[in-house]
Amino acid sequence: MTDSFSPDPIVIEIKVTVMSTIERSEFMAKLLKPFKPAPDFEGFILIPKAVSEQLPRRGRTTVDLMIEGYDFRVTLEPDGNLSHWAKLSHTDLASGHLTLDEEYSVQLIPVDEEPEPKVPDDLSEAIHRQSTALETWQQTTTIARLDWVHWVESAKQAKTRAKRVSDACNMLAEGKRRVCCFDNSGFYSKSLKAPKVSNETS
Repeated sequence: MTDSFSPDPIVIEIKVTVMSTIERSEFMAKLLKPFKPAPDFEGFILIPKAVSEQLPRRGRTTVDLMIEGYDFRVTLEPDGNLSHWAKLSHTDLASGHLTLDEEYSVQLIPVDEEPEPKVPDDLSEAIHRQSTALETWQQTTTIARLDWVHWVESAKQAKTRAKRVSDACNMLAEGKRRVCCFDNSGFYSKSLKAPKVSNETS
């Protein structure tokens, strides 16, 4: 009689990564008038911190908003206090029949996948002039490109912006896929904040 042989069981370890985000959030928000409005920026709302804390990231992040039945997609901006704010254009106000200084019920839904950011012309042209920078740019993730664009666009002065465009190309040419030392929330550097509210009523 021979001894039976039982091989050791094969253990397969399965790791599941779950990203905690909200599916939908509803809150009341006042449609604020910025102190310095622009053609593409006529109003804004502040996202409650409790809602913002559940979003995928503290930097720029894209969501779908519904205000009084008007649906639109917007990339939220960080406010420097670990929350976000949303910019509304003249088209948004007109299409949604929305009035500044009025309070509305807002529904917020994070997008399933962050869309490609719109790359400003000065950054795009500079990157395309350097083949090595362009190669690294194309190998980065959408989130990384979002931060590169944000870093350039958050410059307060034209001289600073031009330097950041140049530095971005140099870093990309060196193979750096993420912008170095950029606090995309503005919390630690205090460089980002929500717009100042106008005292004038609409």
